[in-house]
Amino acid sequence: MSEPQRTPFVDSQLEAAAQARLPGSSIGWLQAARRENLDAFAASGLPDTRMEAWKYTALRALGQRHFASGDEQAASRAVDASAFALPGIDGPALVFVNGVFRADLSRIDALPAGLDLQPLSQALQGDAEPLRFALSRHYREGGDVFARLNAALAGDGVVLRVAAGAKIAQPVHLLFIGAPGEVDLAWHVRHVIELGEDAELSLIEHHASSGDQQHLGTQVADIVLRKGARLRQVTLQDAATGSTLVRHDSVQLDAQAQASLYVLELGGALVRHDLHANLAGDRSRLETRGVFVLGGRQHVDTQMAIRHQALNTSSESVWRGVADQRSRGVFRGAIVVAEGADGSDASLSSKNLLLSGQAEIDTKPELEIYADEVKASHGATVGQLDERSLFYLRSRGIPLAEARSMLTAAFCRAVFEPLPEEGLREHLYHQLMAHLPSA
Repeated sequence: MSEPQRTPFVDSQLEAAAQARLPGSSIGWLQAARRENLDAFAASGLPDTRMEAWKYTALRALGQRHFASGDEQAASRAVDASAFALPGIDGPALVFVNGVFRADLSRIDALPAGLDLQPLSQALQGDAEPLRFALSRHYREGGDVFARLNAALAGDGVVLRVAAGAKIAQPVHLLFIGAPGEVDLAWHVRHVIELGEDAELSLIEHHASSGDQQHLGTQVADIVLRKGARLRQVTLQDAATGSTLVRHDSVQLDAQAQASLYVLELGGALVRHDLHANLAGDRSRLETRGVFVLGGRQHVDTQMAIRHQALNTSSESVWRGVADQRSRGVFRGAIVVAEGADGSDASLSSKNLLLSGQAEIDTKPELEIYADEVKASHGATVGQLDERSLFYLRSRGIPLAEARSMLTAAFCRAVFEPLPEEGLREHLYHQLMAHLPSA
């Protein structure tokens, strides 16, 4: 096998690693994991479209870019976090600016009983042993190049634990703000989240921008739900239009655990989201619901892999995509019902709208079953707005642009109907409408 071609991007990140002064540098196992992942990143370079996991997302342009390491001014950059407030969400919050924790913008002084919430940079100053299982991972899959880079260079992130039996009433808000800098920056955040037995939590992951910038951000999250735990997570991704954002989330559900994950993808020039879920315990349940709304030359790639590992598990996935102008959306949903996962129930629906003749959406549902007494279904469509519905609205005096917007919004809106927080649900609708084409 030939050596991977060294690119300016790879060189800039290796240079950043050589200069980095990361928290936890005195922890032997953590430093070893960082070196292993950095060596793997250097050996592999960026993947190309010959790799199945990156078949529809070319990284040639990214490979020619140079990103500086971190932001030395992040702690003092003027950022109005109140501009990103969400209706009805005023509980605990962690705020990061260009990947750096900002205590002055966060709310963690009076945490409810049973909730432990702190930035990774602080957690590594104490007993780091509980983080060892997550932070010592070596990413060996060929497509995990950005997870390797994150594991090597992440200097901050979120450590969140909910004690067994604790039910956290107010949602926790994690806000990641991209702020303009003197140069293009690369920042990396790493999250470790665990809900104890029968714990309950609502979590909001929010990516936003305080101005135009073309930074690269990577995020890796390990989420574990112990027996009977319940998690509802809403991700609102509205990063700067020129930015690159790569997220890699792993979710493990033990027996009777339940997770409901909602995703709204709006911003970014190049966005990649890898979501891996393992239903490891009997009668665990996963619900994923997502929408992307794209315009210009945006490119958003969602790769979802769900593995049913135990008895009587269930998963339901409902995803919608809208692409206008010259944008491109990618969605791959792979479900595996492993041997012994009898009684599993899995469904996946991916429906997509093209609003322009130059837009493109590639969707690929996959289903593998190795167990008995399984109920499973999957389907995908890519089409245009229904002409009969458009004619009906126009015949009642509604202008064409407004009619198109109404039908597109209704197409997407159904995804978030089950979300119980009414104020947050209406905010997501408002954000979605603001990104739909007006003509």
